[in-house]
Amino acid sequence: MNNERLSRLVGYEAIEKYDEEKLAKLQEHYAAILELLGEDPQREGLMKTPYRVAKSMQFLTHGYAEDPMEILLSAKFKEDYRQMVIVKDIEVFSLCEHHLIPFIGKAHVGYIPNGYITGLSKIARVVEAYSRRLQVQERLTTQIKNAINEALHPLGVAVVIEAKHLCMSMRGVQKQSAVTTTSDFIGAFERESTREEFFQLIGGNLH
Repeated sequence: MNNERLSRLVGYEAIEKYDEEKLAKLQEHYAAILELLGEDPQREGLMKTPYRVAKSMQFLTHGYAEDPMEILLSAKFKEDYRQMVIVKDIEVFSLCEHHLIPFIGKAHVGYIPNGYITGLSKIARVVEAYSRRLQVQERLTTQIKNAINEALHPLGVAVVIEAKHLCMSMRGVQKQSAVTTTSDFIGAFERESTREEFFQLIGGNLH
């Protein structure tokens, strides 16, 4: 059973949905983790922490419950437009599947329609659906490209993601300024001239 809570913020309403059964199990496990770390889950500052973390993890991984293809097809329109459509600077928040530590950045997505377009917000929602899962940046890049290609059958798709990985800055090599860039192209974007035009249009945002 899902527990639905309506949160009223300043000029904004958000509905948060959580699976109560999963919440209970996650809460139990996080309490055990706190004990293994040498903490007392019953002390005042930590009493609600397992519950909060359980809710947080459900939110951070809510992409598993979303279907990117369905998102794109829900706003698929016939349109005779055959120039680049680019949605850039789409914020990316994801969890590295190797350490469960965030990586944060931006995605730049372009496609060249072949008779059909999709709502611009749907591109951002596809990025969100895939990024709100346990991920590696390389796979995330390809998943976004494949979804757009399969849903719209365009003349080409291009995806570039730039992100900072906190698993590199908080632990391991501890390099604070490192930025990882990944890209994937299909169709018309495999031509150097088309790809170059795409890079010029998003170039001001690249590191």
